[in-house]
Amino acid sequence: MTALTNWAGNVTFAAARVHRPTSVPEVQELVAGSTRLRALGSGHSFSPVADTDGDLVLLGDLPPRCDVSDDDATVTVSSGLRYGDIAPLLHEAGLALPNLGSLPHICVAGAAATGTHGSGDANPPLASSVVGLEVVTADGALLHLDETDPRFPGAVVSLGTIGVVTAVTLRVEPSFDVAQTVYDRLPMDALAAYLDEVFVSAYSVSVFSTLRSDVADQVWLKRRTDRTYPDLGDDWLGATRADGPRHPVPGGSADSCTEQLGRPGPWFERLPHFRLDHRPSSGAELQSEFLVPREHAAAAVEAVRTIAEVVAPPLQVAELRTVAADDRWLSMAQGRDSLALHFTWHPDPAAALTAVLAVEQALAPLAARPHWGKVFAMTPEQVQPLYPRLADARALRRELDPHDVFGNAFVERYVGR
Repeated sequence: MTALTNWAGNVTFAAARVHRPTSVPEVQELVAGSTRLRALGSGHSFSPVADTDGDLVLLGDLPPRCDVSDDDATVTVSSGLRYGDIAPLLHEAGLALPNLGSLPHICVAGAAATGTHGSGDANPPLASSVVGLEVVTADGALLHLDETDPRFPGAVVSLGTIGVVTAVTLRVEPSFDVAQTVYDRLPMDALAAYLDEVFVSAYSVSVFSTLRSDVADQVWLKRRTDRTYPDLGDDWLGATRADGPRHPVPGGSADSCTEQLGRPGPWFERLPHFRLDHRPSSGAELQSEFLVPREHAAAAVEAVRTIAEVVAPPLQVAELRTVAADDRWLSMAQGRDSLALHFTWHPDPAAALTAVLAVEQALAPLAARPHWGKVFAMTPEQVQPLYPRLADARALRRELDPHDVFGNAFVERYVGR
């Protein structure tokens, strides 16, 4: 039997058994009969956050649900569905999610559970759109949670520790169009001087850099067509409007990327960087990400620039995005607006780790929180003090999973009991 790995191939799951249930009652039966179990979404995490030495449950074969409420305010979806699966259905109904990640390939429940985010000064992580959960708890019972429950902010971003989520209810809004424009070669000095201006220039902004020169290679601006933004012209802060489509990694084929050149299109075809019908991102890679408080954004950029000679060699591209605060207890943006510093590494774990250690040391004075689903080396003693609601998350875990069915080595190391 071929070993099961994550999307990148850097994590081989240690599960004794792999299950693909086709109904919620089957999930309940599996959970009730297991002493150690984890749920796996799309497998896009680069950390062992979803690993287990017991039963691994894949939810992609659950009956697909995409049920819009009568008032068009929410949609309930089966947890194994990907954002790219539900987005066209919502658009056909005249609805939209307020934000999406850079990849439409990730599943709804897994993205929420790990605090995954998109981009935008006013856009909190994807879990902020979650208003309800259907969860199979450790005894096999089906629990429904919503925003009226004081435990809810701890249940949404739980790293899979409270049970197996079988359905997620999301807040939606009327559909909208987005136009995406790319600018080339923004001077890093201009980014530092006008950082706030750059990140409020569109609904969603991504700055890409290889850290091999004194310019940011590309700036991707995603603007809602129902809102007004300043006219930036063809030359903006020393950058020039791209004359053709771009891939974030220099030299990569833009065929896998969402449409650019300022052409308006539906929200779900512009907010992600990559198209659902292509292999996401660059393919062979590792990823790391760290979120620092928004007020430390300029200092964080400068800190990474000072170690460019260490970071650049194993780096494919770095991405800067801003993320609004949320209230989810284990969210990387919990309680603070943030700058996210994302690094896509070549698939060389040893070289990437050297760079990750340098980044962590440079960002440590700025209270950087690592993304739970990415590669990082910070110790529990470094990570845990960054989460003021950690004790509440532990208490919720003990309440809903008293016999530690849903634990694993990663969770026990970083969250604890």
